[in-house]
Amino acid sequence: MENFEGKRVLVTGASSGIGAGLAVEFARRGAVVGICARRQDRLEDVLHQCQAFSPESQMWVVDLADETAVDKLAVDFSNTFGGIDILVNNAGIPKRRHLTRLDNKTVDNVMRINYSSPVQLTLLLLPHMLAQNSGTIINVSSVAATLSPPGEAAYSASKAAMTVFSESMALDLWDTGINVLILYPGVVDTELFTLPDNDPMVADVEAIPVADAVAIVFDGLAQGALQVYAPTWFADIAVSKAKDPQAFIAGSAEYITGRQGD
Repeated sequence: MENFEGKRVLVTGASSGIGAGLAVEFARRGAVVGICARRQDRLEDVLHQCQAFSPESQMWVVDLADETAVDKLAVDFSNTFGGIDILVNNAGIPKRRHLTRLDNKTVDNVMRINYSSPVQLTLLLLPHMLAQNSGTIINVSSVAATLSPPGEAAYSASKAAMTVFSESMALDLWDTGINVLILYPGVVDTELFTLPDNDPMVADVEAIPVADAVAIVFDGLAQGALQVYAPTWFADIAVSKAKDPQAFIAGSAEYITGRQGD
């Protein structure tokens, strides 16, 4: 097991799901963890789990849709821990909604939380990593960024933006000692798929446990990978789509029509 003793880690969206799983695992591996989310009660539960391994871990209740709050989070984390070694941009919202029922306000809100906010936080904390010539940035994208599922136009676009930003960032930071890892979760057993005000999922895919997704992330870190899929077989689907997008979209439409007729 790779040791992260003394590493300073910030995980956003850490009150549940993949964020919570990553935060606790980093703490178990010796890191000092800062976690943030909107729900204080859930966040406190995760903090207690982290502190069982890493007593100096801290939490911040933050709404990442608020630009001023993001600015303050970066300052508070840096002042508390004296810098940062690993940033995990995990916070995000789904918003599964058919294109004909989308509105600009919803699209802007999804883009703010899933793309603009993590970019803002990254740019605020990047100087600390550059100054020490080391660091890791883990950006949680989604298979939606590459597979363009139905009813997820706003979500898919926001995650695609995060993906392309991450790839360009990896290139710009190539010789700096800062590593970038992009996580593409598929269907992971989190509340992301059961939140209210979201259309039901179309695809009938069995969800993998959060622990499996967390293990995939740490395997990717150990290998110095640029990207990992969870579950891993989604990578093959992404490659298949890239070879012939038109055939993939047509096949997806046929699949949707068939399921609607069941």
